[in-house]
Amino acid sequence: MYGLAMEREIREQPTVLQNGPSTYAPVLSQIREQGPFEMVLLAARGSSDNAALYARYLFEVKLGIPVSLAAPSVWTRFNASVRYPKCLAIGISQSGAAPDVSEVLEHLKQAGHTTVAITNTAGSRLTSVADYSVLINAGEEKSIAATKTYSATLLALYELVRELSQALPAPTLPDATWVENCFAEAQIASGPVVRSSPNFCLARGYGFSTAMETALKLMECALIPAKAYSSADFEHGPKALAGPNSVAITFDGAKPHLSENGCEVIQAPSNSAPEEIKPIWDVVFGQCLALQTARARGLDPDDARFLRKVTRTL
Repeated sequence: MYGLAMEREIREQPTVLQNGPSTYAPVLSQIREQGPFEMVLLAARGSSDNAALYARYLFEVKLGIPVSLAAPSVWTRFNASVRYPKCLAIGISQSGAAPDVSEVLEHLKQAGHTTVAITNTAGSRLTSVADYSVLINAGEEKSIAATKTYSATLLALYELVRELSQALPAPTLPDATWVENCFAEAQIASGPVVRSSPNFCLARGYGFSTAMETALKLMECALIPAKAYSSADFEHGPKALAGPNSVAITFDGAKPHLSENGCEVIQAPSNSAPEEIKPIWDVVFGQCLALQTARARGLDPDDARFLRKVTRTL
């Protein structure tokens, strides 16, 4: 069967998530001692960029600290110098090998700002340039698609904000039963996704990261063209395409107005996790949907077309 490595790594997530935070808690405490910070800069690519989007909402909603998502080419292509106030610069890369993310941290470190690497790879370039390294300890990930490393990164970002705020509760995390439920729901949903075009992924707030990550997974694993939108932005034009033969995968509730227009609406399974934790739960459905859709199309997401596990860009 195709995608066995991806399936195994999806199923490993409850264990990875339960075990991860205790290993990096001391580092988070050291980072807190460098504050307070006037802003946060997040540097990432691919799935890590979607994790950064989640972090943006956490930092701004829970801490009131303004956040900027870095454009690495400002440094790598234009060799510009940006004057930031006292900044917490966070580079996110599961492999730790992204050269552009590392360069952003190097520039910010040279400018006197506190730099943090969030990665699954000890001894990587990213950890060598950062002041502090948060190792998510997800274990080796063999499938090309990031699954357990993605959810573990979300949790590390939540735990960092929790440490800085000293107010957020301990997170409620998905278990094996939730994973099984997501696989079952994704099996049903994969049929409409295969048959329909265009495919939209919709959410708002914390969940927007999940819509972005699900669209990415559908493209890289199942070769399904998919586009993610904020549910609010979707109303400002793209909704015109949501008619017969289209699918909307929604992570923020039913969309009856889309159904009335002939669009097939797929709702992610519901859970009772707090809103700021839901992306760690909901993304499991997105991952399962990408895997089941790939299998329905006879594709192997463990050997995705034109892709490698580690991508290096400048």
